[in-house]
Amino acid sequence: MYIADHEWSKPADGFDSRVETASNLSRSDCEPRVAMLYRQLANGAPDAATKAAAAQCLQQQLDAAAAGPPDLPQSPQDLMAWMKANAQAVAANYSVYLEQRQAGAPRRFFSNRAHALHFLRSVAPTKLVDGAWLYGLLPHWRNGRFDGLVRTYVEELGEGVAGKNHVVLYRHLLTRYGLDPLDDLPDDLHLQGAVQLALGWNAEQFLPELIGFNLAYEQLPLHLLVTAYELNELGIDPYYFTLHVTVDNADTGHAQRACHGVLETLPRIADSSGYWQRVRRGSRLAEAGVGTVEVIESFDIEAEVIRIMSNKSSAGRGAHSDYCQVAGRKVNDWLSQPQQIPAFLQALQQAGWIKLGEPLEQSRFWGLLRGDRAEMFGVFSSYELQVIHDWIRGDASADGQAFAAGAVPAARPRRASFRAEARLAAARGLAAPAACGSGDSELLDTDLQALTEQLPRLDDDQQMELLVRAMSPAQHWTPAGLHATRLFWERVRS
Repeated sequence: MYIADHEWSKPADGFDSRVETASNLSRSDCEPRVAMLYRQLANGAPDAATKAAAAQCLQQQLDAAAAGPPDLPQSPQDLMAWMKANAQAVAANYSVYLEQRQAGAPRRFFSNRAHALHFLRSVAPTKLVDGAWLYGLLPHWRNGRFDGLVRTYVEELGEGVAGKNHVVLYRHLLTRYGLDPLDDLPDDLHLQGAVQLALGWNAEQFLPELIGFNLAYEQLPLHLLVTAYELNELGIDPYYFTLHVTVDNADTGHAQRACHGVLETLPRIADSSGYWQRVRRGSRLAEAGVGTVEVIESFDIEAEVIRIMSNKSSAGRGAHSDYCQVAGRKVNDWLSQPQQIPAFLQALQQAGWIKLGEPLEQSRFWGLLRGDRAEMFGVFSSYELQVIHDWIRGDASADGQAFAAGAVPAARPRRASFRAEARLAAARGLAAPAACGSGDSELLDTDLQALTEQLPRLDDDQQMELLVRAMSPAQHWTPAGLHATRLFWERVRS
C-alpha cells in the first residue's frame, strides 16, 4: 500500500464539509476541548468522527501558524546547511551557559526541586505521545522513501526495548517522582500532544505537514540541554532528556534523518514547490501549544500549593474532628469550599502553624505531614510534599533538597548530582532495577497473550497489519506493543 501523489499546493478535497459532518465540531469551539480530543486519540484507535475532529483542530493550528515568520529556508536544497547552522548555534549558546554556571550563575530554568518536578508534570501530555506524529507512516513501510522516517518511529519506541522506549521512560519518571495523576492539567498543555496525535492518525491527508513537523521537532533545542543539566544537578533522573540529546544529533541522528526525509519525499513527477510550502507550514506546528520555556517561566509555587490544597479539600472536609480549629473555625468548615483555601493558608500562617522562610521544624503543619507520628501521613503524594516543602523553605529551597531529607542543617554541603548518586548506588550494588522483566514469558498481560496467539494464524500481510496496530501511540509502550515492535523491526530489516 502506498500513499498516492497529490496536488500538494491544495488542501485535501472536501476537507471542510467532511469534517463538519463527521465531527459536529466548529473551529470556534475546538480549543477548549483539546484535552478531551487528546485522550480520545491517545487511548485507542479513533473512529472516523474523531479522526475528522483531529484533522479539523490540526487545520485550525495550521491556519493560526500561517501568519508566523518562516522557520525553514526558501529552498529544500538548503536544509542541510540550515540544520548544521542550528546545531552550531545551539552548541555555542550551551557553551556560554556552561561558562556562566561555572562562574557561579544560578540555574537558568529551575529555582528549586519542586519547580523542576512541576515542569516534568506539565509537559507530560506531550512526552507521553512522543513520536506519535510518525505512526501513520507504518502501514506504508514498503515505500522506500519512508525508510528513514519509519526507522525514526521505531527508535522512538526503543526498537521494542522497554528501557529505551521514550514513553515507557517518561511513564516511569512520572511514577518515580509521584507526578501522576494528570487529570487536572489545563487544556492548553494538551495541545502539542494533540497535534502530534492528529498528524499520526491523519498521515495521508497531511503528509507534507507531517514531514515538516518532524523536521522542526527533531532539531536539537538549547532548552533540552539546559533541562538535562539542571535536572541532574537537582538529583532528578535526566536520562529521558539526555537520550534525546544523543538520538537527535545532527550527524547520524534524527535531526539529519529528518532533513533526508524531506528530500526523499519531495515529488519528482509533480511540481514540488507546493509540497515544499506545505512542509514549511507544517514545521510551524512544532510551536503549537505552550512551549518548554513558557511552562518553566509560568511556575508560581504558591499558586501550586493552593491548587494542591484545593484538590485535597473535597476529601478532607469531613475527615476532621470538631476540635480541629484554625482561627476559631473548624477545619472541616475551611475545607468545605475550595475557594477558601487561600484564606485558610493565611490563617495557618497567622496562627504559627506555617512559618514561611524558616526552617521546616518550626512549622507545625509540616510535622503533620512528615515524621514518626505524622497525623496526615499518606495524604499528599511525594510531588505534593516537595511543593509544600519548598514553599515553606522559600529561598533556602534553591539548594534542591528533597523533602525526605528532613530539616536543613546549618551548613549543608552541595548536593550530589543524579549521576553521581547513581554511580555510588551502582558501586554499592544498589543500582535501580530494569524497567521491566527481561523476557516476555515473565510478563502477565492479556494483550500480549492475544497477540502471540493470533499471529501464527495469519498470513504475512495480516501479521504486519496486526503488528502495526499494536505499535499505535495507545499501545506501543505496553508489553504487547514492545513485542510487536521487535517483530516488526526484524521483518522490515530482513
